[in-house]
Amino acid sequence: MKITTIDLGSNSFRVLQYDCITHQTIGEYEKTVGTADGLMANGTISNEAIGRIITAIDEGIKILQYNPKEAIAVTTQAMRIAKNSKEVIEKIKENTGITFQIIDGEKEANLTLLAIEYALKREKLPSDEFLLLDIGGGSTELIVVSKDGKRVQSFPFGIVTLTQSTNQKAEFEALTSYIKTFLQELNQDISQFPFISTAGTPTTICAVFLGMDYYNYDKNKVNGTKLFLQDICKIQKDFSLMSSEELMEKVGTGRTAYIDMGVEIFKLFFEILKKEYSIVFDDGLREGVAIDFCLKLKKNI
Repeated sequence: MKITTIDLGSNSFRVLQYDCITHQTIGEYEKTVGTADGLMANGTISNEAIGRIITAIDEGIKILQYNPKEAIAVTTQAMRIAKNSKEVIEKIKENTGITFQIIDGEKEANLTLLAIEYALKREKLPSDEFLLLDIGGGSTELIVVSKDGKRVQSFPFGIVTLTQSTNQKAEFEALTSYIKTFLQELNQDISQFPFISTAGTPTTICAVFLGMDYYNYDKNKVNGTKLFLQDICKIQKDFSLMSSEELMEKVGTGRTAYIDMGVEIFKLFFEILKKEYSIVFDDGLREGVAIDFCLKLKKNI
């Protein structure tokens, strides 16, 4: 059975066509839509962002040929905090036929975790104990998976919201404090846990490290790659010396304004978690939504 899942994030719009029988990707589409652009200043999703989302949906439908009314669509932090989210979701439905469900941070993290657990098994990597970092546009999730269970923490700080914050320094310090408090309350030795990361910033940096750019990105090469902190710092420095055109070619349209903040958040977790490298995966929320649906479908048969 083929299904279509959609993840509308605070910056990216991602579509996945997935086979529930083989657990294989059939098709995919992704575009930067800037959902949260201007959100911190106005508290609302702008008409311009809505237009970009609708355009991306129409484009994805043409490319992947899926029925929008049958798509399983979720949206995250930007819609969670926007004052006009209900109206935005209704307008998107009227124009495209897609009904988005706003999910909370914990569900977002758990679905992303499900995707990563499958990805680790696919890549034949240990999956019983690890740390998972998901850096989003509007929020950042850290999940601690151990033999005793899992702990999920969603921080309301992402690459878009922090970049556009009017008090960036204070909010970055607040994020730092929240991470440290979470780990103190965790009261667990995680020093030997593998550090896994997903979402746009880690995958983009990893792709550049592997010699790719936005236009020849290959997730299969990214998946399972070890990315060392020293390499991230070097790439960040290289980015700072590039022209806007060169940077756009490396990271893609709509990401140039946020990549530096994404790297700073990534580096912060390296520092606090005291890790030398992270294993990067492209698998994320849209894959988790698909796997979750397929598992429930199998259970009900």
